Amino acid sequence: MKYQKHFQTKVTPQSQPIPGSNQVANSAGGFAFPVDDWTRLQRFLILGTEGGTYYINEKKLTVENAEAVLRCIKEDGPRVVETVFQISDKGRAPKNDPALFVLAMCAGLGNEKTKRQALEVLSSVARIGTHLFHFADYVQAFRGWGRALRRAIGAWYTEKDAEKLAYQLVKYQQRDGWSHRDLLRLAHPKPPTDKHGSLLNWATQGDEVPVGTIVDGFEQAKTADEDRTISLINEYGLTREMINTAHLNSPAVWEALLEKMPMTAMIRNLGKMTQVGLIGPMSEASKLIIGRLNDADVLHKARIHPLNVLVALRTYDQGRGYRGSLEWDADQDIVDALDNAFYMAFDNIEPTGKNHVLGVDVSGSMGSGIMNMPLTARDAACAMAMVARRTEPSVIRAFSNRFMELPVSPKTRLTDLIRHVNGLPFEGTDCSLPMVWALKNKIKAEVFVVYTDSETWAGNIHPVQALRQYRDKMGIPAKLIVVGMVSNGFSIADPNDGGMLDVVGFDTSVPSVMRGFILEG
Repeated sequence: MKYQKHFQTKVTPQSQPIPGSNQVANSAGGFAFPVDDWTRLQRFLILGTEGGTYYINEKKLTVENAEAVLRCIKEDGPRVVETVFQISDKGRAPKNDPALFVLAMCAGLGNEKTKRQALEVLSSVARIGTHLFHFADYVQAFRGWGRALRRAIGAWYTEKDAEKLAYQLVKYQQRDGWSHRDLLRLAHPKPPTDKHGSLLNWATQGDEVPVGTIVDGFEQAKTADEDRTISLINEYGLTREMINTAHLNSPAVWEALLEKMPMTAMIRNLGKMTQVGLIGPMSEASKLIIGRLNDADVLHKARIHPLNVLVALRTYDQGRGYRGSLEWDADQDIVDALDNAFYMAFDNIEPTGKNHVLGVDVSGSMGSGIMNMPLTARDAACAMAMVARRTEPSVIRAFSNRFMELPVSPKTRLTDLIRHVNGLPFEGTDCSLPMVWALKNKIKAEVFVVYTDSETWAGNIHPVQALRQYRDKMGIPAKLIVVGMVSNGFSIADPNDGGMLDVVGFDTSVPSVMRGFILEG
């Protein structure tokens, strides 16, 4: 009898755990390695759980992640606070909501040191009024409105200079059932200057409008005609949220808004500005926008996350919004600028010169959405792979339970690649295929990068076993980097193998982290 047919460690079907390993059942019926709670914390902070995944609904996924976060808080609460601060402050995540939620957990469920540190960084994590309203809504689930919380909320208002405070009061007026009036009445902050006092009185009591402030311009704009609205925009720096919506079909009004428009707002409103006729081939507005999109310093200072650029790129290129009936004819120069801005939004993309094989999981489970954005994990995986494709000597392939060529070059537009990939068959998942293919074709790869949700189940050999076979037979100590595209608890990377690394998809620090791992040792 050939006992090894039934029990061996070198080749094991993915429907079974590797003998002697700590693999657990994933959500697809296969087996993978569990990620530790600190990895799951980072996945949650960057990828969130909105919409769930292909296999796990939003509620269950959120509970699983929150329980992992709670274990981290109990183990080392200050470390959790520092992780939240670093990811939020450096703009490493496309949305700030998970960071605010975890900060609220720390402020309510941590020990005294953790609570104190969480409230100390509140103003750094909740940078705008909407963030503060989200935090107020979250924190109620974990604690009452004690003195320390009231003091931290009050400091959010009083530590800003009067000009920045006025801007927050009129740009972000209410959210989640909260308004500035509600929070100020709870916090009772002591205004540091008379100007602060007049602004807070206006917000809470509707008292006299502070003359000469943006609040004054905001109040005048409520009844202003188009010409006067343009004058107020130029004089006070009013934003779209501060003017009468009746004027938002005017090219002249949008031209005035564009002059000082924040980068995030600019990217979100490209379709509208094109629809009203402000953006067009060779227009001055287009030149201004393209110049900003091609400025890496501007992108980084504005904390523009690459995932948000990708959303804007896909939306603008298709000529219609995902919600509503707005349509436009996309300016192709703007499309190209957005494509370029996507790559520039990442940090420190420097080549290693190592040969890469990039495997993009396009299986059915990768069709789940990301953070309620009009993107799937599959779309995001394609975009992440192209970051490496443009940087390193590499081949890129798609896989489900078969390995498929992709017609790409370093100059391929992201939208064209995503459109092609979304036309491929979406079948089962076999994450071993990049290594199996490379060995079969004698590809001299030094690094394998697999973009996946790790819900692998369809292969006759586990990915880590396929990598070890590749290393043995090719004589190359190839490394494996797994880019996790959803915030579940699984990875195909063996945490006990120093040549394997698990990173979080769409963390803006990923390129530099990967580079360091590839070049070490």
